[in-house]
Amino acid sequence: FLEHDSWITVELKHSLVPDGFSFRGNVTIPSLNSGLANVAQPPLSEAELDMLKTLAKQNEFYRLKATVVYSNGAKVQFITSNKACRLLQAQLNDVLWISLDPSGFVTGITVSEDAPSGNVGCTQEDLNKLAESQFSTDVLIRHAELAPVPDTAGFIQKVEREREARERGEVRDNRGFFAKYWMYIVPVVLLILVSGATNQDGAK
Repeated sequence: FLEHDSWITVELKHSLVPDGFSFRGNVTIPSLNSGLANVAQPPLSEAELDMLKTLAKQNEFYRLKATVVYSNGAKVQFITSNKACRLLQAQLNDVLWISLDPSGFVTGITVSEDAPSGNVGCTQEDLNKLAESQFSTDVLIRHAELAPVPDTAGFIQKVEREREARERGEVRDNRGFFAKYWMYIVPVVLLILVSGATNQDGAK
């Protein structure tokens, strides 16, 4: 959840024709932590329903523009789309997903429909089955989760404490004899091996 709760409003506009957007409704979320939303969407007119059916019949995309307005007046826009046919098959029931970052800023808005899978297009029967003229929208909020952060400061403090303890002689070195003195032993062994090889060559 957010440390500092806030509210947002989302203005929804949809594209029922290729060259523009028209008003669809408003979403008000009084508390981002609670996630409860108030959705106000007027019914579609007969002309708007016909345009939506035309998009579905042509297997075109239904585009939705969402303008987020924050409590400080700042605005940001998102555009999402889905097949118009799926919206008709779902009887205008859709889900608006709002993604938030840890600071409470909206990072994305997408729309999805709970339509039957496997249908690639709308038939005339699908168009005739549309009995609704008003959107029914569920709003779901997704909060981003913070990834675990390495405790760098704690590790540095631990290293510093160990260094100071070694300087005071409080830390005992429990390594074996060879592990502690290998840097002195190895050169002596190499020197003996080289000297032995040289003596053998001189004897020959």
